[in-house]
Amino acid sequence: MSTQKPLKHSEPGPPPPPVALIQLTTSCWISQAVYVAAKLGVADLLKDGPESYSELAAATQTDPRSLYRLLRLLASVGVFAETSDGQFGLTPMAECLKSDGPYSMRAWATMMGEDWHWRMWGELLYSVRTGKPAFDHVHGARPFEYFPRNPEAARLFDEAMTSLSVPEVGAILGAYDFSKYRKIVDVAGGNGSLIIPLLKMNPETTAVLFDLPHVIERAKGRIEVEGLTERCQLVGGDFFKAAPAGGDLYILKHIIHDFDDEGALNILRNCRGVMSENARLLVIEMVIPPGNEPSFGKLVDLEMLLIGGAGRTETEYQNLLAEAGFKVTMVAPTNSPVSVIESALG
Repeated sequence: MSTQKPLKHSEPGPPPPPVALIQLTTSCWISQAVYVAAKLGVADLLKDGPESYSELAAATQTDPRSLYRLLRLLASVGVFAETSDGQFGLTPMAECLKSDGPYSMRAWATMMGEDWHWRMWGELLYSVRTGKPAFDHVHGARPFEYFPRNPEAARLFDEAMTSLSVPEVGAILGAYDFSKYRKIVDVAGGNGSLIIPLLKMNPETTAVLFDLPHVIERAKGRIEVEGLTERCQLVGGDFFKAAPAGGDLYILKHIIHDFDDEGALNILRNCRGVMSENARLLVIEMVIPPGNEPSFGKLVDLEMLLIGGAGRTETEYQNLLAEAGFKVTMVAPTNSPVSVIESALG
């Protein structure tokens, strides 16, 4: 009696080019699915354990079968986990969609799918053809003109930028010695996501948090809650006109990439104009690597194209800073996508 040998299964290899391209072109569908789950607050509803999709639908006022189909897709890519009895629970990625998690990315995921942001990406072809920002084309205003008129979008943007900064802050504080400075000016520092932990780590340091007046107003409560009112001066203003004087160190984190060379040079020169001879400037940005290496900075560079800014290589940052009157003294990578570019007066 003959015995049949078991079939051998070959290890799956990389998908063929057409399949890989299909996966790339449909990745925006996953992004929108994550947005809907974030917007509905599904992860918050699962903090105490798995729930059935019908219970989740009742809590979110959605159609049960449609919500199931959304969550089934997200479970297939590691966001949520489906059990055999039709319940859904949290995964490590889904934990990041909780509102109150230590590494919450809910605001970021929500902003990615909001109409005012999504429409901008729908006009990428316009920016590629013209070199002009699609945001202006869609909304008839620059982002920093649009947000004061749209406070809900501004609030979400601030929260998204804070959530994106959370994993970066520890890496920045670990890569650069801030303790040698007595007064630090955080230019366009938002709600203090960097300056607050920096001050807590360096108790002898004082700071100035400088941003647009409506941003500073939102930051005031957080500075008070953190008990830093005496050590952190809040100053409202416009970095296109001037920067606060008297700092030993000036920080521009995720600012220069928001602007073309003309706008970036304006900001850099305004900082230079108030800096003392021994003061230093830190530009903290994603530095685009050369060649075909994948990089989050290359993705962000396209976002910057859409709003009128630009990501830059190390050489481009050096040239830009030199034109503004600075000399790069150090480029320190961090355990995050950003690098710390230190400059002195040239």
